[in-house]
Amino acid sequence: MSDIQHNLERIRTEIPEEVTLVAVSKTKPVEELMQAYNAGQRVFGENKIQEMTEKWEQMPKDIQWHMIGHVQTNKVKYMAEFVDLIHAVDSLKLLKEIDKQAKKHDRIISCLIQIKIAEEDSKFGLSDEDAIALLASEEVKSLTHIQIKGLMGMATFTNNEQQIKSEFGGIKRLFDQLQPEYPNLTTLSIGMSADHAIAIASGSTMVRIGSSIFGARNYH
Repeated sequence: MSDIQHNLERIRTEIPEEVTLVAVSKTKPVEELMQAYNAGQRVFGENKIQEMTEKWEQMPKDIQWHMIGHVQTNKVKYMAEFVDLIHAVDSLKLLKEIDKQAKKHDRIISCLIQIKIAEEDSKFGLSDEDAIALLASEEVKSLTHIQIKGLMGMATFTNNEQQIKSEFGGIKRLFDQLQPEYPNLTTLSIGMSADHAIAIASGSTMVRIGSSIFGARNYH
């Protein structure tokens, strides 16, 4: 058994069945993704559209591809044909572009609204107030080729577990507040390799795990 298959098996024992495991495969070669695929993994997350598209072209078509990185509007067209879920949607402009490109392929693309929960300036996302206003806007309601499936957030990169718990708790409260009005909101994408246990305890339904599966990233 390869390291990747071994890692996947171990992680699966730590994650409840109802939580979706997104294998974050950015910078990793297709052969390593195929090891995960052969171990039963079908959901992969990438943060660069070009890299994701190249992998989609080469790999089996029963894979769900998740775009987990920040999305530039002008790049949406390259993934509209196949992307399953876009995690980091943080503007009406981006939602409109996803809707427009999805329409060209006669598809409905699922999206998550990214909420800024971390203190770091480098993290993208909307405030709770802006997210509530976006979901309520007539413009968003008029978009027919997207479906907003939930919320996504990234905690501060810190060893302070209390801070991470607090940040995940905040997005979970917003999620619970919105759900009665928007029953399609079923996905809460929080938690990565370092903090997925806290995220699951906080109510995560989807975790994004890379280095714990594939090892350290290869930065070119």
